Amino acid sequence: MIHHISIDAHNPLRVASVLAEIMNGKVYKFLVAGSYLVIPFDYYGTHIVVFKEGDVWSPGNDTESAKVLQTEPADLVSMHAAISVPIAPQQIEQIGQREGWRVLTRMKGDVVPFSAIEFWVENRILFEFFPSEFTPEYLQTMQPEAIAKILGQPLEPVPA
Repeated sequence: MIHHISIDAHNPLRVASVLAEIMNGKVYKFLVAGSYLVIPFDYYGTHIVVFKEGDVWSPGNDTESAKVLQTEPADLVSMHAAISVPIAPQQIEQIGQREGWRVLTRMKGDVVPFSAIEFWVENRILFEFFPSEFTPEYLQTMQPEAIAKILGQPLEPVPA
């Protein structure tokens, strides 16, 4: 289970505010200057940290904890997240349109195994949102039998 993720953004406070609106959450200043935490106070402790553009996690030295460093920003990122949200598909679409961000509702069978709303934060970071009516379909698709039909058998672990 994923409890939290972090992303970077051109406008971290704006992105945090939009994500809080979709997740029915609150925004707080985070521990790193210029970054924010979005938390819906759900059962799982879910939250998203929104860093300023170019901030990345870096491993510490020896016993030092991970730290955030400033790097060259990337236009697109490979990270994406799928999140169940408490609002209707139409609300998600309206929020994306208001922000000028790409929003695409994908329905099961349209080349995808489950329905989701593609929500492109700042048109560079993909979130797949599952309104309540989409979540059961996703959970059903993530069962061993369904995954085997889509992807085949699991691979053997690679020896160390």
